[in-house]
Amino acid sequence: MAILRWDPFTALARMDPEFDELMRRSFGNTAGSAGYVPAIDMVRDGSDVVISLELPGVDVEKDVSIEVEGHRLAIGGERRGDFERTEGDENRRVIVREQRYGAFRREFALPEHVTADDVAATYDKGLLTVRVRNVTRPAPEPQRIAVQHVSQPLQVTAESESGER
Repeated sequence: MAILRWDPFTALARMDPEFDELMRRSFGNTAGSAGYVPAIDMVRDGSDVVISLELPGVDVEKDVSIEVEGHRLAIGGERRGDFERTEGDENRRVIVREQRYGAFRREFALPEHVTADDVAATYDKGLLTVRVRNVTRPAPEPQRIAVQHVSQPLQVTAESESGER
């Protein structure tokens, strides 16, 4: 009788692609390339709102769009990865892929008075910063209402159903 040694890593390596395929069939193309959903921070700065998105390695001029559509701010684009094999490079293959790549789109509701002219964006060191000006308006100051004096008291009369007083 031959003794076979069980290697758990080999079993896991076989199960990984099978699990990925099961997830793709069940939920669409989610396993391994679930797309990219950049993390955001949103803060209020006075009357402005500042949205920061983590977009490391993204060419913002080519792969990112920022649009105001109606009363929505839409930030979309794609984070690309270099995984294509080139001719003569048959030995190159991905061993571990933890970084996310793919198309993304984030949308934010805007107040009615905000237009595209109120939106500005900058990109520095992998961080896209979108500033939306004048999102919050200061609360109006309470207004005092003057009470008028009535020289004659009001007379209340009731009408009967027939219209007589």
